[in-house]
Amino acid sequence: MKEWPNPFIEQRADPFILHHEDNYYFIASVPEYDRLEIRRAPTLDALPEARPVVVWRKPDAGPMSELIWAPELHFIDGQWIIWFAAASTRELDALGMFQHRMFALVCDDADPLSGKWQEKGQIKTPFDTFALDATTFHHQGKQWYLWAQKAPDIAGNSNLYLAELENPWTLKGEPVMLSKPEFDWECRGFLVNEGPAVLKHGSRLFVSYSASATDENYCMGLLWIDADADPLDASNWHKSLQPVFTTSVENRQFGPGHNSFTVTPEGDDVLVYHARNYTEIEGDPLYDPNRHTRLKRVFWGEDGMPDFGIPPADNR
Repeated sequence: MKEWPNPFIEQRADPFILHHEDNYYFIASVPEYDRLEIRRAPTLDALPEARPVVVWRKPDAGPMSELIWAPELHFIDGQWIIWFAAASTRELDALGMFQHRMFALVCDDADPLSGKWQEKGQIKTPFDTFALDATTFHHQGKQWYLWAQKAPDIAGNSNLYLAELENPWTLKGEPVMLSKPEFDWECRGFLVNEGPAVLKHGSRLFVSYSASATDENYCMGLLWIDADADPLDASNWHKSLQPVFTTSVENRQFGPGHNSFTVTPEGDDVLVYHARNYTEIEGDPLYDPNRHTRLKRVFWGEDGMPDFGIPPADNR
């Protein structure tokens, strides 16, 4: 069974790996929260040694000038897209929350590492509130936008929403809420559903997501829907009553989450996530840099459901 070095890439939280044509692309939050950088390698194993290339730096002022979080890199209809969350200040708002919104960059050149990136501004949603962690997937002939956002009338930090895309920086139609924090394991420290990631397998579409505070309470939940069902009908979605990937005290892996998925050349699904190997955090966990990127193979049960197992211990 394939195992990767653990940690895979150090001090990179919210990791995202895109397998596109003959290359793997890696993008993640950097500890300084001040830039977007991409690594590219011909193999998954080569990503840790690949040279990071900075493709964008935050401005000194304005709506994208602070706390650049959780970027994702996608290739949609011949165009490269980076989505990321940013704020105009590090101050909290009246509700005690950060003030992030989602923003888009696009690149029309063939090479996203050397090409020119153009700012497309904020992705507008029905309410102008804390928003982050957008991802996308193509399904039923449509391109979908899936993200986390604070609702004015729902307690907690963020819920998960789905909408169709008109283009990579414009929503089409009314979003639907897929999930909100409701179980105990989603509400430890903070009421959080965030970091959605999409995985297709068999006759189902799966959405993993992260819940609770970003310390050892952080964990992953799971939603799923029949592949031929209407994804904009919230009643078609199912939700796991228990977390599917959690802290392993035995393996000293704490707060696994904010995952994405990639695939090996052989077609095996790979869970890409971050976790710490200690709990003794001084100050705000957000500013502790040691949420390292880690990889783990996804196994599939006879019932067609994913088995994420237990976070493996550090091996280097």
